[in-house]
Amino acid sequence: MNTKKLIYEGAVLCYRIYGEGRPVILVHGFGEEANVWDGLVAHLQNRYQLIIPDLPGSGDSAMIPDMSIAGMAETIHAIVHEENIHTCTLIGHSMGGYITLAFAENYWNHLDAFGLFHSTSYADSEEKKAPRRKGIAFIQEHGAFEFLKTATPNLFSPKTKEENTALVEKQIAGLSRFTKEALVAYYEAMIGRPDRTAVLRQTRVPVLFIIGKSDNAVSPDDSLQQSHLPGISYIHLLTHSGHMGMLEEPEACKRILDEFLLETEKY
Repeated sequence: MNTKKLIYEGAVLCYRIYGEGRPVILVHGFGEEANVWDGLVAHLQNRYQLIIPDLPGSGDSAMIPDMSIAGMAETIHAIVHEENIHTCTLIGHSMGGYITLAFAENYWNHLDAFGLFHSTSYADSEEKKAPRRKGIAFIQEHGAFEFLKTATPNLFSPKTKEENTALVEKQIAGLSRFTKEALVAYYEAMIGRPDRTAVLRQTRVPVLFIIGKSDNAVSPDDSLQQSHLPGISYIHLLTHSGHMGMLEEPEACKRILDEFLLETEKY
């Protein structure tokens, strides 16, 4: 592993690089750090150059002036530029998928494929914005970690919560570094993001959809509905997962990513 730092808009951004080969960037979601991908790294780093950033405000990366979804997508572009990458595959989990779509909107020429991992191109509905605003109020009153302790278990499927409580507890224990300012900025970014279904309709590269059957954060029906929009789609339903498939069904996710990356080498 090579840990690297980049100064962007006066802020220090950190990212890790594993292995060599075709560049694959893994973008984590809300209330996560780069280490959420650790279970997949050992499997993939022998064939690919994995680039895994801590998003601004997460892990070892500082917040940036523009914490919108599009603003955070610019930090991914800065890493691509810094590493002199011509084309790469971008896989985004949850909020990381929103950032992936914003990147694809502006920098499609840098992508050979991309993936939405428990994510969606749809903008927030008013129904979705309401709990986010309640979350902001809770964070401001009680702090970041108290919020994440409350919210994180809901990201796992009932099966996982019943049969693997240690996994859920381990995930919660690793979230103590978040500030309330960062979490509020993420929620505001998600509330304010536009619909990007046009990106899926217009893309010329293959798109991966990984969907959790018990996902309470991103509707499986919404994911399936939009999965037909790209010209080339790879669609996988994780039957035992909620919103955290890389933790809940790591072996299935390894297989899915293996197949997708191998298949997309021909495009």
